[in-house]
Amino acid sequence: MQCVRRQPSRSKSQEQVQEEERQESKRQEAQLNSKQLGLPDDEDLRVLLKGSNLYKLKSGSWKRPRFYKLQEDCKTVWYDSKKLFKSSESQTFSVDDIEDVRTGHQTEEMQRFASSTPSNLCFSIIFKGQRKNLNLIASDEKEAAHWVSGFGKLLTNSSTMNQTQKVQHWIHSCLRKADKNKDNRMTLKELKGFLQEVNIETDESYAKQIFQQCDKSQSGTLEGEEIETFYKILTEREEIDVIFATYSDGGSLMSTENLLRFLSKEQRESVGAEYAKSLIEKYEPSEQAKKQEAMTKDGFLIYLLSDDGNLFNVSHRKVYQDMKQPLSHYFISSSHNTYLMEDQLTGPSSTEAYIRALSKGCRCVELDCWDGPNSEPVIYHGYTLTSKILFKDVISAIKKYAFKTSPYPVILSLENHCSLEQQIKMADHMKSILGDMLLVAPLEGKLKEFPSPEELKGKILVKGKKLNKLEDDVRSASASGTEADDVSDEDEAAEMEDEAVKSKVQEAQRKAKLKLAKELSDTVVYCKSVHFSGFDYALEHQSFYEMSSLSEDKALKLANESGNKFTKHNTRQLTRIYPDGMRTDSSNYNPVDTWNVGCQIVALNFQTPCAEMDVYQGRFQDNGACGYVLKPQFLRQSDSRFNPRSIQDGEWWTPKKLHIMVISGQQLPKVNKKPSSIVDPLITMEIHGVERDKGRKQTQIMKNNGFNPTWNENFEFEIDVPALALLRIVVEDYDAASRNDFIGQFTVPLTGVKLGYRHIHLLSKNGDQYPSATLFVHVMLVEQNKS
Repeated sequence: MQCVRRQPSRSKSQEQVQEEERQESKRQEAQLNSKQLGLPDDEDLRVLLKGSNLYKLKSGSWKRPRFYKLQEDCKTVWYDSKKLFKSSESQTFSVDDIEDVRTGHQTEEMQRFASSTPSNLCFSIIFKGQRKNLNLIASDEKEAAHWVSGFGKLLTNSSTMNQTQKVQHWIHSCLRKADKNKDNRMTLKELKGFLQEVNIETDESYAKQIFQQCDKSQSGTLEGEEIETFYKILTEREEIDVIFATYSDGGSLMSTENLLRFLSKEQRESVGAEYAKSLIEKYEPSEQAKKQEAMTKDGFLIYLLSDDGNLFNVSHRKVYQDMKQPLSHYFISSSHNTYLMEDQLTGPSSTEAYIRALSKGCRCVELDCWDGPNSEPVIYHGYTLTSKILFKDVISAIKKYAFKTSPYPVILSLENHCSLEQQIKMADHMKSILGDMLLVAPLEGKLKEFPSPEELKGKILVKGKKLNKLEDDVRSASASGTEADDVSDEDEAAEMEDEAVKSKVQEAQRKAKLKLAKELSDTVVYCKSVHFSGFDYALEHQSFYEMSSLSEDKALKLANESGNKFTKHNTRQLTRIYPDGMRTDSSNYNPVDTWNVGCQIVALNFQTPCAEMDVYQGRFQDNGACGYVLKPQFLRQSDSRFNPRSIQDGEWWTPKKLHIMVISGQQLPKVNKKPSSIVDPLITMEIHGVERDKGRKQTQIMKNNGFNPTWNENFEFEIDVPALALLRIVVEDYDAASRNDFIGQFTVPLTGVKLGYRHIHLLSKNGDQYPSATLFVHVMLVEQNKS
């Protein structure tokens, strides 16, 4: 019988050497990535890379020690719980997933459960999308400061990386993930795993072919320059090579003259040589090429992937519209049931929901106010199981975040169900907390028309019932407790909405006329809520500051039946539209149909990611994402003849033909996280606008390739009213057996589309930009003859 020889165990010195090599490799990797982020030898980053023991806080009784450490890619944070059993819990999150880092007690959890802990030890990580906040407590002030400052630098410097650097970083991160034994070498098996990781399905022979092509040393592994060669092969883009060769006369450099020719002929930009030189200076990585005032292919690609090469006009990323027109002349970004994080029946209410809405540029938020314990009004969805939050906490959050994203006015839409006593408390809280921010009297000379967003900068307006006319002395001696003249449609709709969940006793109480406290009435200036009694009645009897709230169904009916009257009404007065009461899942309606008749405050559930919210964010990314978009002139003229249901000759009728060539996609994210799963991308293009402009077209399905799919398909749309049209481009993972899975999208007003060769930087379901996922398209917009 032959004995099985035992393999000799490695000596401690061998293991020690290998461990030292691994640690040195990690150190070099961290050094390289910190340098790429512009943070070489940064003290804060060194602390994050070393790691710290921090306490994670969830509730008053849940506070656990965790070890947090920034990984060597300088993008991933790993944390480990200290548990007694062997297989401890470990998780990671990406710096790209962080929305904000707040110091001290600036989240509900910190305020409620860590108020006795010194604020300089506390900080909170706010994630994008629906992920819950991460509340952390450090052992000393210096350590907390390092983490807050370090995250701040990572977020700032990551955002300044160009798209090529982001792609390179992402691919190298995937390469490291594929390197299972962390020896900085890649075997054929690891290469195949990497290709799956980046969404490419390859057969055995193709993977072997690439591997052998790169394995110059024939060692059976790729390392060093061989991995770089593999990276270059992987990221080659034939479509860019063709364009560059055409405008560089087949050489390695594109001269200023040729770049100017490309900008003029392809990009349809009327610019001079100085602009072309500025692009070279801005995007060209080669100093030698800069000296020759020329651009390499690498520089050309960096330009195409930049804001200057984006489908959305870079000049529209700042406030460029006239902000001195009356408030009624603008579309205003508006939220419904702002306090909710989820659905309308059992979902949690949170001040965080207000912060998130305001941070997205929302300028009109809703507060459903009810009597609370200890004489403190609360906000929640009445007669449901949604949780309650204090009115004063919401007002405090609004004060802090109202003008961080935009300086233009915020409107508080009050749905008031409180007793007189607590109404007075509401008024007191708004006045004491908001101070000079709160508008409590008409601006000088503004009694006949709305002031402008410019005049109202930094001001908070209250929308609600009012006992008297604006023209009256707002401080007149009107008895507290006088009944309001009417109940707004909004309140009537709320009654219908709550019908299924309230008792008969509650119903009787609800239907009683609301008594309005003068103190609360006096906070209402330019947004007095009144019942809608028809367009003719409003024209004859209502003042400009009296506004109505309409359900989506009622508004759509009016738009269909009286489009021109609705348009004229909205040139003088504000109109708020809100979702139907049956949308208990907080779903949304299409805002476009009511925008088309000039409705300003079209309120959607910001907490619900959906196609309607995509369109909404697309509209309001315009004008610097400040929350106010100037309506087209034909929606601002009091004698306008415009009716979106019946397009006749007028200034709005400027027919155009939109040509879109979908060329390719880059680094589309996985939908199914299984390593073997590869997406089958399908692109849908949608036009949203007046009825006759609406359109939808699709590309072919690209099987098993999410890394670099190529379509080269042409599409055309005829558009009669481009001033109101939006283009939405959606990427999905095709599934023959079930509903397609959403991958990413981008929506842009047609007035903000740049022509020529453009990249589209895809957004996630929550509206956040992916680090590396793009589409490459060619766009033309051609004027058509009227017929």
